[in-house]
Amino acid sequence: MGYAATVHEHLDRLERHNSEAVERAVDALTTAITKDGLIVTAGAGHSLAAVAETFYRAGGLSCVRPLYHPDLLPMRGAKSSTDAERRTGLAAEVLAADPLGPNDVLIVFSTSGVNPYPVELAKAGRAAGLPVIGVTSGPASSAAPKRSGTTLAAESSIVLDTLVPPGDAAHPAGAPVTAPLSSLATMFVWNLLLVSLHARAERDGVDLPLWRSANTEGGDQANKDLLAHYGKRVPRLA
Repeated sequence: MGYAATVHEHLDRLERHNSEAVERAVDALTTAITKDGLIVTAGAGHSLAAVAETFYRAGGLSCVRPLYHPDLLPMRGAKSSTDAERRTGLAAEVLAADPLGPNDVLIVFSTSGVNPYPVELAKAGRAAGLPVIGVTSGPASSAAPKRSGTTLAAESSIVLDTLVPPGDAAHPAGAPVTAPLSSLATMFVWNLLLVSLHARAERDGVDLPLWRSANTEGGDQANKDLLAHYGKRVPRLA
């Protein structure tokens, strides 16, 4: 099987596997949006690519607030980013500087879902009484060392399973050593949520706050009101 066929088959299986969980996640997102809450997104290491995908993106939700700490970014320091994700207490530090609101939803991206940072974020979200959506891999999490005594999936109220295999690599199909699946799978899950949220909003007459591309005619003007509305609560929009 070629690489494209492997990816297509995986994403198709992922969509079918998560159909019920996607609907539950859309329930939570719709409630947050109608109550003028924020969608708070978080991750570490390469899962920060998923956080970037959720934020200030043409066609994406403007009510997204990304949680971020520079120590978690591999390009700032590869080994130190791994150390940061495994550091107990970093989640509390990040949330102290950027607290969750009462009508927010927390989405945590982590393929392994076993390190302290994502697990402690999920725990904090649940303790605050918020819906916590964990985007993680059941197979990868089951095979990984339990560095936190629990997992992101166990601490989330809704789990979207990327089904990424342990080790992440997808090619060659029989004995994979390269072409990791997690980034593609995680981005696909996020866009599944957007597509399902759009369908729900059209059905229920909910006005979704969606960004327009700034590189299209009228894009800047269309985004002006969204920036004014969310700017004070999402400092990274400045």
